[in-house]
Amino acid sequence: MDWVIRNALAAAFLPPGFLLLVALWGLALVRRHPLLGRSLITLALLALYALSTQYVADTLLQALEAPPGDPLTNGRGQAIVVLGAGTYFNAPEYSATTVSAGGLVRLRYAAHLHRLTRKPILASGGSPEGAPAAEAAHMRAALQRDFQVPVEWIEDRSRTTVENARLSHQILSTAGIRTIYLVTHAWHMPRARLAFEDAGFAVIPAATGYATRFRLTLLDFLPDARALRDSSRFFHEVIGIAWYRLQFAVARWK
Repeated sequence: MDWVIRNALAAAFLPPGFLLLVALWGLALVRRHPLLGRSLITLALLALYALSTQYVADTLLQALEAPPGDPLTNGRGQAIVVLGAGTYFNAPEYSATTVSAGGLVRLRYAAHLHRLTRKPILASGGSPEGAPAAEAAHMRAALQRDFQVPVEWIEDRSRTTVENARLSHQILSTAGIRTIYLVTHAWHMPRARLAFEDAGFAVIPAATGYATRFRLTLLDFLPDARALRDSSRFFHEVIGIAWYRLQFAVARWK
């Protein structure tokens, strides 16, 4: 339940929820303070338009992404840790629950790295919504069945990126593993790396799913629901990074 409450609160402070609250605030002020009310409504609508364009969304995500690089130029990695990205529940075409589309992007790259390095894989992802099987179990099934890649360990109790890191460290430290190739989306990597380094890992970033495009067109400036989702991800990550830094600083101070 705490996971549901936390995500519900986050939705209120991220686009489009926050912008709708600003617009409603402006609407409530229109009669008593017409200029302020109309200004808030206009600001909310303009921001909603901008954040709904792929050009703005990609620009924001690219601000989070480190320049692409080959993680294998650093050969010190002892294992590959791949983070979950959600679950596709009750997939009718498979008659089963499986990993999400975003999760497949990460698993594909983890499989690619394994084939090049032969390093063992840990799949990390719990069941924050309370499903019977954890995300890591579905990740292992997909890697082994669809990519023919073995999974050495699963971490199946985490609900957040911090828990991904700490619980993975508990598993891998017993195997003497400290340096890892960390696989996640490029926009998620700064927050994930922060969490895993705080947990005690030396992290070699192995990012995937960059915000790229073939060319800029008119469509990049038209409102699109997918672009709004990407913009929301940016703010979610920025807030998350700030919260993690504060949380880790307080823990060290204590």
